[in-house]
Amino acid sequence: MFDSLSIKLEKAFQSLKGQGRITEINVAGTIKEIRKALIDADVNYKVAKEVTDEIRVKALGQNVLTAISPGQLLVKITNDELTALMGSESVDINLSGNPSIILIAGLQGSGKTTFSGKLANYLKKQGRQVLLTACDIYRPAAIDQLKVLGEQIGVEVYAEPENKDALKIARAAIEHARKNNHRIVIVDTAGRLAVDEEMMNEIARLKEALNPSETLFVVDSMTGQDAVNTAKAFNDRLNFDGVVLTKLDGDTRGGAALSIRRVVEKPIKYISTGEKMDAIDRFYPDRMAGRILGMGDVVSLVEKAQQTFDEEEAKRLSKKLRQNQFDLNDFLGQLEQIKKMGNMKDLLGMIPGMGKALKGVDIDDNSFKPIEAIIRSMTLEERQNPDIINGSRKNRIAKGSGTSVPQVNQLLKQFGDMRKMMKTMNKMGGGKRALSAINPFGR
Repeated sequence: MFDSLSIKLEKAFQSLKGQGRITEINVAGTIKEIRKALIDADVNYKVAKEVTDEIRVKALGQNVLTAISPGQLLVKITNDELTALMGSESVDINLSGNPSIILIAGLQGSGKTTFSGKLANYLKKQGRQVLLTACDIYRPAAIDQLKVLGEQIGVEVYAEPENKDALKIARAAIEHARKNNHRIVIVDTAGRLAVDEEMMNEIARLKEALNPSETLFVVDSMTGQDAVNTAKAFNDRLNFDGVVLTKLDGDTRGGAALSIRRVVEKPIKYISTGEKMDAIDRFYPDRMAGRILGMGDVVSLVEKAQQTFDEEEAKRLSKKLRQNQFDLNDFLGQLEQIKKMGNMKDLLGMIPGMGKALKGVDIDDNSFKPIEAIIRSMTLEERQNPDIINGSRKNRIAKGSGTSVPQVNQLLKQFGDMRKMMKTMNKMGGGKRALSAINPFGR
């Protein structure tokens, strides 16, 4: 979502290229471009001015070391200021109470119900007992949607479809949680407009009566500056604990993520991308600043890999690689693990420098499907020993996978080249490097 902002900021820093030192004259033009880039990204004008004024003051107050250029220094200062703007440090949710109650609020269509499911899945993976509660009494499909999500992730959903009292439903759910050893209750509420007094009174009553340990405001980041204004209106009534930004994978200018922390003075706690139940991340201001400035986010990438890849499986693969026994079954398994990590373009964007390279490039998450179909159309013997695949076998595999013989040939050639490279690396004692050749996150 920050591609456009990243490119404009990079262009702003280029104006200092070749400069031997920072002066009021050369930094003024750069600051002007940074401010324009932030405003174009839909950052609140007052916030953009405050940030760029701070960057200018700090830039002029520092001496440029011989080891770095003025441009590099300004990138570092801008990185620090963007990090501070978004909250400096990551803030976790409060899970006190027995059970802990998390109240979810937000506008209609902001993605509250989907986020509730994602949060339940996220907490469940941490070994916590979670109960989802359907308190959207106005949209019948919301109850069904939550039940589907609960079934998908293996989390119980408490619902009373005939009951039109959200508070009674929530209280009954909490009692149910106590009796059934659920430690966390996530209460999904109806979407509401800040100008709808009756609906705002309802969510305010829910918060007062339930006394949740955490109240999260879910906001669609694609609504830009309107998201910030709405967050402020909700915060004035609810005094919520944190913000959740959804739809960060959308084609948007991203100003909400940069402005919202400063305007409402509440931390962004989670970000959400896509519809998959694992497409949720804790928000880290420093990592987001790095991505905006094209530095990538290697830490988050490694964390995703550690959550997905099994250590015992990695050891097994490493042994097979050392013995030159890596086959197409193992290759298929690695593809499946990588797919579990999330949106491919988002993952590649975490690699330093890749954000710019991927600008305008459409990376389809289904691009692995033909490869998987080809391998799954092979016999076990063919997967273990691809060298036996002759012309007639290739025809059968192509028909069975809905692909063509040239596609089968291409996969076999690429796999053969990869095995040759791994064999060479093994001779050089590079078993671990061989593992990273087929899985950059293998340990």
